[in-house]
Amino acid sequence: MIKSDYLIIGSGIAGLSLAIKASRVGTVTIVTKRNINDCSTNYAQGGIAAVWKKEDSFEKHINDTLVAGAGLCNKSVVEMVVTQATERIKELIRWGVDFTISKEKSGYDYELGLEGGHSKRRIFHAGDFTGEEIEKVLVENVKDNPNIKVFEDHIAIDMITTGKLLKKFQGKNEKCWGAYVLDKKNNRVRTFLAKAVVLATGGAGKVYMYTSNPDVATGDGIAMGYRCGAVVSDMEFVQFHPTCLFHPKAKSFLISEAVRGEGAVLKLKNGEAFMHKYHRLKELAPRDIVARAIDSELKKRGDDCVYLDITHRPKSFLKHRFPNIYAKCLEFGIDMAKDPVPVVPAAHYLCGGILTDKSGQTSINNLFAIGETACTGLHGANRLASNSLLEALVFSHNVFEKTKDIIKNSSEFIEVPFWDVGKAKDSDESVVVTQNWEEIRLFMWNYVGILRSNKRLSRARTRIEMFQKEISEYYWNFIVTSDLIELRNIATVSELIIKCAQKRKESRGLHYNIDYPHKNKHPKNTLLHRF
Repeated sequence: MIKSDYLIIGSGIAGLSLAIKASRVGTVTIVTKRNINDCSTNYAQGGIAAVWKKEDSFEKHINDTLVAGAGLCNKSVVEMVVTQATERIKELIRWGVDFTISKEKSGYDYELGLEGGHSKRRIFHAGDFTGEEIEKVLVENVKDNPNIKVFEDHIAIDMITTGKLLKKFQGKNEKCWGAYVLDKKNNRVRTFLAKAVVLATGGAGKVYMYTSNPDVATGDGIAMGYRCGAVVSDMEFVQFHPTCLFHPKAKSFLISEAVRGEGAVLKLKNGEAFMHKYHRLKELAPRDIVARAIDSELKKRGDDCVYLDITHRPKSFLKHRFPNIYAKCLEFGIDMAKDPVPVVPAAHYLCGGILTDKSGQTSINNLFAIGETACTGLHGANRLASNSLLEALVFSHNVFEKTKDIIKNSSEFIEVPFWDVGKAKDSDESVVVTQNWEEIRLFMWNYVGILRSNKRLSRARTRIEMFQKEISEYYWNFIVTSDLIELRNIATVSELIIKCAQKRKESRGLHYNIDYPHKNKHPKNTLLHRF
């Protein structure tokens, strides 16, 4: 039984930045299901949005966020995040993050990028591997910290709550005490307890057949939070990134929004540009509009992909601004300076998640959620580009501010039983896990993807209920494995996305239902809770 002041599940920008601060007031345990670097943050290319230049303003960033969010953002949350952004950027710089400096000027004049939906250049970046740079620096700070202990290759199974121990949900008095976690290397379940428990497990892109997300993005935190009684919100809003590299050997490689920000044009196979037909901002329209436009053109013509053309920019510029993307494309025989890049949309970011307040507090006492796991009200119905890393930084800071006094003044731990295997036995039918995994991801792509309909959602609901029953039976009969835990979680998250999509009787932001093509006058958040 492992006890600490903080238990943080996840090792991306949200979890690690919180851990660094939390270590000032107590002991920190980080649980991560693979290597500490294996997270969505490490793959983030674009950057972090923050007001920096005189020609920009908080009001402009706030307005851009609200416009992208299509009427569902919590304005007070947007204002809070945007006004904190500059200080959080300075904090990263103090920790050692090396953002790209403008070539024209020296000193602390940073090269700010422009991305879709932004009215000004405000994207801090480190070339086109911003997430990798941030993750590297955060990991260095964590590994040198004696108050932080990291458990790699440990995957959380379920939260330990008062309701779970008493076998009855406690309503407003429900409290989280820790988590049962599978030690993958030693094949044993360990018990982790903490005074503050934080879910920072990232997103759920692997729910879909095509995604820009790494393999770890199976919605674990959202699924565990929902199962223990936390309220989830707005799960229907799945952002499909418009431009994932289309190549049989290029698994999940993203062509950053910033490429379009620097002038790339989307074209059909015949070389014809098409975005002017869909939005006045053309390639710089919000991602949901660009993704739907590409999807519409592909379905209309039966093509496999469209092309992103930035051949009008010099090779020297492309190699400087997009060194990682340029090199990766070259690996597959595509020279961005000469060849248009084949791209398709892919599941990218989940705007919904576990509902939290401004301090990252969920509806369960002592349980916090940050990063893509959370639904904070910042993104509304559609995330503005490069606001996600920012959100993770701001809310991890807020969790720290909320919990530091609690940690100092609390010494409370309770007696918790060890994991009970019961009558479960080792499985000799792992093909069941593989088969269900592939089927769920395929029907989610076909029925609950970029364009939805009542019939498609109804079919998806019928199928997920069938899979849930089969997975539940398998889960209780056999000893848990990492693959089974992830399958159980993607099934839960799929069900939540489907249910929320069925509840929204309109088309708004990232959710487009051909049976309800118009927006409602008074939109509401979609809320789900298990108990």
